[in-house]
Amino acid sequence: MNNDSLFDLTGKVAVVTGGGDGIGKASCEILAVSGAAVVVSDISLEKAQGVAEGIVAAGGKSAAVVCNVLNSDDLTHLIDFAVDTFGTVNILVNNAGIGGGGRENPFKIDREYVERIYAINVFAPWQLCKLAAPHMEKSGYGSVINITSMSSINNSPSMAIYGSSKAALNHLASNLAFDYGPMGIRINNVGPGATRTRALAMVLTPEIEAKMLAHTPIHRLGEVADIAGAVLYFASPISAWVSGQTLMVNGGGVQTLD
Repeated sequence: MNNDSLFDLTGKVAVVTGGGDGIGKASCEILAVSGAAVVVSDISLEKAQGVAEGIVAAGGKSAAVVCNVLNSDDLTHLIDFAVDTFGTVNILVNNAGIGGGGRENPFKIDREYVERIYAINVFAPWQLCKLAAPHMEKSGYGSVINITSMSSINNSPSMAIYGSSKAALNHLASNLAFDYGPMGIRINNVGPGATRTRALAMVLTPEIEAKMLAHTPIHRLGEVADIAGAVLYFASPISAWVSGQTLMVNGGGVQTLD
């Protein structure tokens, strides 16, 4: 394998959930630049279309589809759409997620909230893996990348449900690696630290940022491009012998909200 092919995704088809903005959008764009045809899915069709149109305008291949990951029929349709549009699925980026931000007072949330968090953060990635796996096996190339979180290993107040759901996603991948490996499919996680997204902007203050940076050797918050670079690594042939792993992309430190 020569160096030019290590990150070459020409001929591969990628599906990205929550691809309309933030980390999802950056992941769509970097996969497209590397040669993949990218299916951009989002609960907002308008956002998904905007990302797909930008990729096509830049010379790439992309198509947009609406997908509410809480809806099992939408998940089935997403994979069917990818296969109908581009012929297969080789790369799956489970980016859509919800929760966090230190807003989970354990005495005020209810079971419905807990079930919703787990349905989006754990069940949807599991189902999409199950749906995409036969196409990956048939094509001879499969890589699943879950976007987890530093919260999966941090200990923070009012984060128990979000953090435990992301910890479950970590463990899901490390175990599914054994089930999917014989099919030629790798499954890994990328765990962002504090990254400048719309979600972080809702809770970030100068004081919180200063506390985060006090424990961050690379003295800045993450950008979506930092996370997308790790997604590209796991999607590409360069990581052909890597599976069941969680890579924390966090500037070398720990960022918490308290």
